[in-house]
Amino acid sequence: MGHRVLGPGLYYCLMSLLTVSQLAKFYGAEKIFSDVSFQVAKGDKLALVGMNGAGKSTLLKIIAGIERPSEGRVHLARGTRVAYLAQEVRFSGQLTLWQEMERAFAHLNELSAELRKLEEAIADTQAPDWEKRMARYGELTARFEHSGGYEIEQRIKRTLQGLGFVEEQFHQQVEKFSGGQKTRAALAYSLLSDPDLLLLDEPTNHLDLAALEWLEGFLRQWDGTLIVISHDRYFLDRVTKRTIEVAFGTIEDYAGGYNKYLQLKAERMELRLKQFEAQQAFIAKTEEFIRRFKAGQRSKEAKGREKRLNRMLEGKDPKNTLVERPKDPAKLKLFLDTQLRSGELVLKLDGFKVGYTAANGRQVQLFTTPELEMRRGERVALMGANGSGKTTLLRTLIGEVQPLGGRALLGHNVHISYYAQGHDSLRMENTVLEEVQRIDPLLGETAARTLLGRFLFSGDDVFKRVSDLSGGERSRVALAQLTLLPGNLLVLDEPTNHLDIDAREALEGVLKDYSGSILFVSHDRYFIDAIADTIWMVEGGSVRSFAGNYSEYAAAQEQQNNARSEESKRSNESKAPANAAKAAPTAAGRPAADVAEERKRKRRQQALEAEVAMLENELAKLKADFDAACAAQDVPKITTLGTQYAELESLLAQRYDEWAAIAS
Repeated sequence: MGHRVLGPGLYYCLMSLLTVSQLAKFYGAEKIFSDVSFQVAKGDKLALVGMNGAGKSTLLKIIAGIERPSEGRVHLARGTRVAYLAQEVRFSGQLTLWQEMERAFAHLNELSAELRKLEEAIADTQAPDWEKRMARYGELTARFEHSGGYEIEQRIKRTLQGLGFVEEQFHQQVEKFSGGQKTRAALAYSLLSDPDLLLLDEPTNHLDLAALEWLEGFLRQWDGTLIVISHDRYFLDRVTKRTIEVAFGTIEDYAGGYNKYLQLKAERMELRLKQFEAQQAFIAKTEEFIRRFKAGQRSKEAKGREKRLNRMLEGKDPKNTLVERPKDPAKLKLFLDTQLRSGELVLKLDGFKVGYTAANGRQVQLFTTPELEMRRGERVALMGANGSGKTTLLRTLIGEVQPLGGRALLGHNVHISYYAQGHDSLRMENTVLEEVQRIDPLLGETAARTLLGRFLFSGDDVFKRVSDLSGGERSRVALAQLTLLPGNLLVLDEPTNHLDIDAREALEGVLKDYSGSILFVSHDRYFIDAIADTIWMVEGGSVRSFAGNYSEYAAAQEQQNNARSEESKRSNESKAPANAAKAAPTAAGRPAADVAEERKRKRRQQALEAEVAMLENELAKLKADFDAACAAQDVPKITTLGTQYAELESLLAQRYDEWAAIAS
């Protein structure tokens, strides 16, 4: 049998970076998912979404090779390097943060060692395989340089600082870090390892706003392939271009980021509902016909229809398959209200010093507030870097931490209901049922179970120990308790942590309708946009108030930065005449040949820029034609277009190099 040589286009079409085929996972008799198949092309940025417990993390672990599937297979293109970040990370040994980051470059160290061997080998120019070794040396040198082999130290420093580490922490042992710091260290390691496929499970946990924005910028510019699980909708919209939903033991694939996925899902569900209703109407009409005419003159026709209907209902008719009613996942049914009406002034802070007393008795001040007021019905988002003191302020307001000075005044008839970030208020030894009844001892078991049912605890779930629950389940218990508290000022510390997207949206809905006031800490910018009408930003040892939500705050900051840039530009331009006058004699004194050469260089640069733009447009059109040919499985066209694409890409690279040589 002969062998066919595949053109670059057909090879790309048939060789995805990742192919998942007929995947299934069972834990005993419990099915997590089955018949899961999809492909991921090089450069894809893909999100896995779905309710907690749907199997997203399990699917990611199978792709990473950490867990084995019960059925099916995962195929990675040859030579694909994979980096996987789990939700909970562990570091072993006594290595410092910097030493751990250096370990991420093991692949570059191997390249460097091979390059040194080749340098010795190519010294002998008379060797018979000298040209082959030179080609290999050039290839490895390009790979080493492209992977940042000559700037390892700068990359480590840039990545660690981007994720919120300061230089004092670079040489501390990682095992002594907090859980959040270890997660950020593991994320830095994953990014620095230069993988072809990056698998991230909740990477935005423990990141403050600055680190979130840095990570988004990095991933958007990074040319690798990404599969990410995240409940941060803002992050997903800015980073991903494709969404796979894991639900009801299978997957649904959508071409778009989070908001596009919501739109496409709604359209898909509406179409399926119409198909289901149309088929149900057809079934009812057919059954009515059979009842009317089965024993009459049209009995033969009625029996024929009955036979066809039964084949469809039994799944034996390939042309008329039975359409299932579209399924909706169970949703939280939250209800929050207060019968207590506070005065117009809810909270006033004046020179309020937020901090704590260290173990040695020394007072550590984190920030001081200016005069801040919160009015009835206002929703204030408290934002700032990790460690800036946001949680400390909330704990000071509820009396868990003593203030270091200044005044905090609660308004008339203001009662606080508090939600703790780490579920500190939950008693781990209690059952779910006992925890709810602890908040309201008069709540009977039937009423308590009804309440817990709205928070997706059914049957024997209510008898689970809190210590045995997942983070998301504990969050739901804490929210159930919150609905029983009588306060009219909700003080919430990271209420969306551990909640899946559906639960976050349910919480948003109830908080929008809440008649009291809300002061909350959150890094979920989507949540802040939905709830907040005021931002209190903690920075530089103080608090700055802004009237608006996060998007409005970010837009105002950008406008302010642009104004500063314009002012700086105008300032520089105002100095230009003096500088130009000084430079004029030098310019005027240049030889005519130099001036002509400079003009010639600029003309060539402009011509190259125009040609590059034209080639990029042609390449984009060719890519669209190529994708269409792939979808149609038109092999001859794929081969032709693939060859054209490779040639055009090579020409574009040459023009880029020419432009770079002239521009430098």
